[in-house]
Parts: sequence; structure tokens; C-alpha cells
Amino acid sequence: DMTRRDLQNTAKKMGRPWDFGKDFENAAVITPLVPASEIGHPASGRIELAVNGQTKQDSDIKELIWSVPEIVANLSEYYHLQPGDLIYTGTPEGVGAVQPGDRITGSVAGVGEIALNVGQPE
Repeated sequence: DMTRRDLQNTAKKMGRPWDFGKDFENAAVITPLVPASEIGHPASGRIELAVNGQTKQDSDIKELIWSVPEIVANLSEYYHLQPGDLIYTGTPEGVGAVQPGDRITGSVAGVGEIALNVGQPE
């Protein structure tokens, strides 16, 4: 996911929820959905992200604090999860600012790849 720090910081200063910095147009960039029936439930797999060809994040699913089954089980106690629901788990070390015109590429081994260009804020 993407975060607009300008919106997030304004919300903080006003004592409002920070999620305003995460729920803007095109903030939830995703690959095509891949059903578990096609890939199973990977317990490991490399997670990579690069900005303008420079690696910013390089980790593995097995490095998550909680496993995917643990995350789903915990959330299921509070939400009625349905097929197709998306769960954002956070991100490996390497979060950083991007600028309009930057090219972002990423992948999760065995799941999919993504590439996008950062545009102007709407």
C-alpha cells in the first residue's frame, strides 16, 4: 500500500485518524488476485521491491511476525472474512518516500509481480 505523508501528518496535527493518509485514490496497488487453489498457502517466498531499479525491500514471507494462517485466524475473530478480501500485513524494512515519475517494481515469489509509475497526487 501507499501512504501520503502530507495527508497523514495533517490528520495527526488535527487529532484525526491517520488512515486518511492511506485511503486516497490509487493507494491500494495490487497484482491480479491469485486464488489459493492455484498457489497453495506459501509459508515462505521472497518479497522484493525496487524504486528506479534500486532494491529497497528484500525479505521473505517466513520473516513475518505472525504466519499467514495466524493472521487469518486472528482477524477471523473480529471480522467475517470472505473469499477475495484483502489483508494488508505491513511491509519489510525499507519504507521510503517516492516521487512523481518514480518506477516501482515488486514481487512475491510464487504469487506475482507488479510494476507501476508514481503519478501526481490527485
